[in-house]
Amino acid sequence: MSHFQPLQPVWRRWAPMTVTLAASVALLWAAVQPRVDAQPTNPGASATAPAPRLSGLPDFTVLVEEVGPSVVNIRTVERVSRAPQLGTPDEQMQEFFRRFGIPLPPGVGPRGPRGDDDDGAGQRRQRGVGSGFVFSADGYIMTNAHVVDGAEEVIVTLSDKREFKARVVGADKRTDVALVKIDATGLKPVRIGDVGRLKVGEWVMAIGSPFGLDNTVTAGIVSAKQRETGDFVPFIQTDVAINPGNSGGPLINMRGEVVGINSQIYSRSGGFMGISFAIPIDEAVRVAEQLKAHGKVTRGRIGVAIEPVDKEVAESLGLPKAAGALVRGVEDGSPAAKAGIEPGDIILRFDGKAIEQSVDLPRIVGNTKPGTKAAVEVWRRGATRTVTVTVGTFDDEEAKPARSEPAKAAPLGLTVRELSAAERRQLKVGGGVRVVEASGPAAAAGVQPDDVIVGVGNQPVGSVADFERLTAALPKGRPVTLLLRRGEWAQWVLVRP
Repeated sequence: MSHFQPLQPVWRRWAPMTVTLAASVALLWAAVQPRVDAQPTNPGASATAPAPRLSGLPDFTVLVEEVGPSVVNIRTVERVSRAPQLGTPDEQMQEFFRRFGIPLPPGVGPRGPRGDDDDGAGQRRQRGVGSGFVFSADGYIMTNAHVVDGAEEVIVTLSDKREFKARVVGADKRTDVALVKIDATGLKPVRIGDVGRLKVGEWVMAIGSPFGLDNTVTAGIVSAKQRETGDFVPFIQTDVAINPGNSGGPLINMRGEVVGINSQIYSRSGGFMGISFAIPIDEAVRVAEQLKAHGKVTRGRIGVAIEPVDKEVAESLGLPKAAGALVRGVEDGSPAAKAGIEPGDIILRFDGKAIEQSVDLPRIVGNTKPGTKAAVEVWRRGATRTVTVTVGTFDDEEAKPARSEPAKAAPLGLTVRELSAAERRQLKVGGGVRVVEASGPAAAAGVQPDDVIVGVGNQPVGSVADFERLTAALPKGRPVTLLLRRGEWAQWVLVRP
């Protein structure tokens, strides 16, 4: 006799009991539910229960179809000194290490010894990947500055698989915004949203190329706004999954508008941990317009050192609330000093804008056009007073203008560029040129990218023009000595062409 019986007879045998049990449960459930026709406790209240605020999850398909064609993949190539290769991590992991400032382990590179990316002269081509989006129909693409930083070549791939070699118009490291240009037609620019309307808890979506996977869509909500992370911009915090390669891609609201540029993540493991940050699009557009017009960003400054105002300080000084920026130092001869701002003052308003936190002041001043006469409201000795300051120019050593043509000394294997005023002050030199690329004889002699050449032979180098003149006059085939600055140290190097 078989021990297996058909399920149907068993079900029919238990069916009456099941119906009886179901009826009992239904009666019990009805007894514990509030009666819809009962009189409300509050006579003025409606008897109808309020409709739920959430009716379902959002559908992102329409947004993807609308915004997807405007998102691009960005690949970069840069030439770096080659060390002995001990491993082969993938390209996206290298971009991750570079983005978060983590040095690659010694000897680790993208290819094996003398691989496809090795030019045979102690140099190799390191590749990176990122995202971007069409800013305007005439070919301007917005992305992150760290995506194109140091790139020798930038390739933009559209959603229709067309590829274009891009020109870096300008990049601003302080806000991490860059603008590149391609010669293409049929581009669909994104619609720019209003960050002021963005609310915490609102659904948002990201499109990018994490780990090189083009047109990847992720979604989440806005976790916080005005999130300070020590940078120049107040970030939008989300829980949208962002990974290496998403950098520079758009953050999109449910109206199909771009409200931010995905830029950073918070991580203790090296991967996404549920917190990501985007640059507010209004800040990004302000920077992009300056990059488009001038190739660099000009910011205002007044020359003060500040710190937050906590509750204890506010109470001790008689302030109604803890707000503003406490001035702890004023630079001699600065716009603030000329206006009469003193250490100990608390700046409450600048050019009509309230300073709620100390970090608001650098942002507001930086966005003020140099030369502007701005009214500054300060709290001093228990009372407010207003002074007028003429905003100066912030010499931003991190702002990266459109790249000028570097000078080359082919027999030596050197490519150099001008030093910025900030670099000269930092190195305490009156002149010199920065090494962009060292190969051949120069690399063999130990010259490295970022070295500063301050002398050729016994002649000082004040500029790229000096470098070109002195290297052009070198006797053919004869060794030449270069005076280098590397950090705080100076050294002579003998280069044999």
